[in-house]
Amino acid sequence: MIKYKLICKSCELSFDSWFASSQEYDKLKKRNFLNCHNCNSNNVIKTLMAPKLMNKSSDKDYLKNLKTNTVGKKIKEYQKFIKDNFKFVGENFAQEARIIHYSDKKKAKGIYGTASKDEITELKEEGINAEIIPWTKDNRN
Repeated sequence: MIKYKLICKSCELSFDSWFASSQEYDKLKKRNFLNCHNCNSNNVIKTLMAPKLMNKSSDKDYLKNLKTNTVGKKIKEYQKFIKDNFKFVGENFAQEARIIHYSDKKKAKGIYGTASKDEITELKEEGINAEIIPWTKDNRN
């Protein structure tokens, strides 16, 4: 696909249009199938265009997206590991963590769930090892 900036020589309207290829544009132009959507004139031409080149800022955006994707994949790996190896306790995380901490820890399986920052802070003050990790929802169908 190629995007051209077109201009109508009759009404001076400038607009963008997509074509399968530059040859497709030429074929449509030759057969007078290109027309202005404002005045319906066939007097439509391509304007000068600059190719899209990579520059330092677009390189940074590309690298940022690459890093974001890498971090996202790593988070999903951690989530899978946690789901496979720990017990989900939902909203009762702080309560369950205390039960495990103050009972026989050797028999308890690790847990994960939801807790507020305040609850995590209180757990740490009690000497209970708890961490906040990023958790993303899987939006794939």
